[in-house]
Amino acid sequence: MSTQKNNPLHGVTLEQIMLYLVENHGWEYLATAVNINCFKSNPSVKSSLTFLRKTPWARDKVESLYLYLLRQDKKDIKAIIKS
Repeated sequence: MSTQKNNPLHGVTLEQIMLYLVENHGWEYLATAVNINCFKSNPSVKSSLTFLRKTPWARDKVESLYLYLLRQDKKDIKAIIKS
């Protein structure tokens, strides 16, 4: 039995999280939501991954934002389907 069964981040890489956030919400939104320079000044997925892998508190914030936005996106999709 897997101990990660109920972990929504299990099997999702940090790169996948960053690509989702950038493609769906953009760098400007990320810079506002998570106040770190790698999202504000000349942002790139590669530089952000380097920073996030070395900085646990920032990674935690990005993962929390990702989970929150996933829930919001699912709610939006359900609302569209119902209408």
